[in-house]
Amino acid sequence: MSDLLWSFLLVCAALGFGLSISGLLGWVERKQSAVMQDRIGANRASIFGLRLIGLFHPIADALKTVTKEDFEPPFALQPWHRLAPTLSLAFSMAALAALPYGDTVVFADRSWSLQPLPLSAGVVFMLGMLSLGVHGVVMAGYASNSNYALLGGLRGAAQMISYEVSMVATLAAVLFVYGTLDLGAAARWQAEHGWGILYQPLGFLLFLAAGAAETKRIPFDVPEGESEIVGYFTEYSGMKFVMFMMTDFIETIVLSGLCTALFLGAWHVPGIAAIPQPWLGLAQVAVFIFKTLAMIFLLMQIRWTLPRFRFDQLLRLGWKNLLPLSLANAFVTLWAVYLLS
Repeated sequence: MSDLLWSFLLVCAALGFGLSISGLLGWVERKQSAVMQDRIGANRASIFGLRLIGLFHPIADALKTVTKEDFEPPFALQPWHRLAPTLSLAFSMAALAALPYGDTVVFADRSWSLQPLPLSAGVVFMLGMLSLGVHGVVMAGYASNSNYALLGGLRGAAQMISYEVSMVATLAAVLFVYGTLDLGAAARWQAEHGWGILYQPLGFLLFLAAGAAETKRIPFDVPEGESEIVGYFTEYSGMKFVMFMMTDFIETIVLSGLCTALFLGAWHVPGIAAIPQPWLGLAQVAVFIFKTLAMIFLLMQIRWTLPRFRFDQLLRLGWKNLLPLSLANAFVTLWAVYLLS
């Protein structure tokens, strides 16, 4: 099998993983919020009398969405109105392919990389994909030709720009420690020297806050504030509406995976190197997925614990709090690495 075909299969597997988890996160969000609020949660959908704690609800939601009318406002800019959800979902899914799900596995007398896209500048690629997603948000708000949708799109653009600056400053610090932009190389560095969170505890917290803002979830969901009748996808229905919701879930997976790769040792746990090949590769993938799911669980806990920020509070937190801390952390890390090298 050629390296190109193997990489293509891994990319398909990564996209399938993202879509599967994003579909399940709708159920996780309902049940987790129910547990936190002492409710039962979604449990009515059944097949042959079996409810399975509400696991059939994602299937029911999918069937309802596919059969629901896809209403397009007659006053909207139709080509851009249709393109916006596709752009948002496509860019977020592209970032899934650059995550280091594992190192290498030896099988049939050759090594196989478990990173779908082993890019030498994988961090730059992921940041670029996440940044391009804002075009879909702004396009949706503008093309809907609605004041409420436009306001949501402008909020989304301002929010993403504000927190991406802090995110890049935070990543600059941890990447300066690793000395590489390659996510796979960063994972191998952590396997040899220790997880990134041990060297960058403040960076981990700053990245988590900025990443939560990037996903546009509570408490950072002002671009889609339903209680204010404001949202960049207010004029969307059917599958287009679901594509925007899936984008939020996919971005949550991407940010959780990126946090795992840069701060939590990626696929590494103590003693994993003792597992023989080729089972080592499967163990690495399992470890990476488990850590990513744990980070998603943490973000869900935050989502159902904190209230929504006002827009001015959100921008003040980004520019006057996170950004100065991120820059200070980067400068201190730079000097520490320079003096100790």
